[in-house]
Amino acid sequence: MTVAKPQIGIIVGSNSKTSINKQLAHGLVNLVQDQADFEFLDLSALPFYNRDDDADAYPAAFTAFKDKVRSKNGILFVTPEHNRSVPAYLKNALDGASRPYGSGAWNGIPAGIIGTSTGGPATSMAQQHLRNILVFLDMPAMAQPEGFIRWTDGLVSADGKVAEASEKFLRNYMERFLAWVAVHQKK
Repeated sequence: MTVAKPQIGIIVGSNSKTSINKQLAHGLVNLVQDQADFEFLDLSALPFYNRDDDADAYPAAFTAFKDKVRSKNGILFVTPEHNRSVPAYLKNALDGASRPYGSGAWNGIPAGIIGTSTGGPATSMAQQHLRNILVFLDMPAMAQPEGFIRWTDGLVSADGKVAEASEKFLRNYMERFLAWVAVHQKK
């Protein structure tokens, strides 16, 4: 009997073309690419969310995005930190796909949170704020291991390979995340 691989959505909270979080996300996927099917969910087409549109002008881009989110067994958020919180780019996607009220896409989908920054505390504050948001969105978020990754040159190579010094920790993180998804499947 063939067991289907879990369908995992990857959401990178940065819209930068040279995003180190996007580089980290590709490295993470490469570590366990044989254990799940991964899809990077693009946030760039999403308009700025406005609740005035909920009634009769809800954006088609959000409807399509919500359909993609709902099709996933799990979501991995890979996010930078902006001013000690989540980037507006990510918050917009979270808000827009949770509306109109009662039709949110996130409900019950297990989540992982990880991120990288060049600073010492990495993305710890953004991740804590994101956890608070995910509680409200009814997304069970993996608590351990935490993934506050300090970015250094060579952490992830140009071809998406994680450096040997970080591979064990990041592979363990991803394997634990996939196990979390398996246990916390949306009912």
